[in-house]
Amino acid sequence: MKNPRNLVGPQIRRLRFQQGLTQPMLAARCRRWGWDLSRETLAKIETQLRWVADFELLCLAKALRVDQADLWPAKDKVPKLLDDFFGRLSRGMQ
Repeated sequence: MKNPRNLVGPQIRRLRFQQGLTQPMLAARCRRWGWDLSRETLAKIETQLRWVADFELLCLAKALRVDQADLWPAKDKVPKLLDDFFGRLSRGMQ
């Protein structure tokens, strides 16, 4: 992706698939925790087209029944992802 808006989308998708959940099913779980999440918004998060707020991460972790740390990429991949992310961000500001 050229300009991802989040780092957690691929892990959310992977965890959802592992649990056999559809996007509407996960969105419904999030609504039970008080976040009015639509399937369309979840799709944008999973494809990294939408940023994710901290409270939304908490809700997604609860809805997926995982630890918050499970939503992040593998630790060995984070430095490269951050370098790429902030490199694109700084080029966009020039």
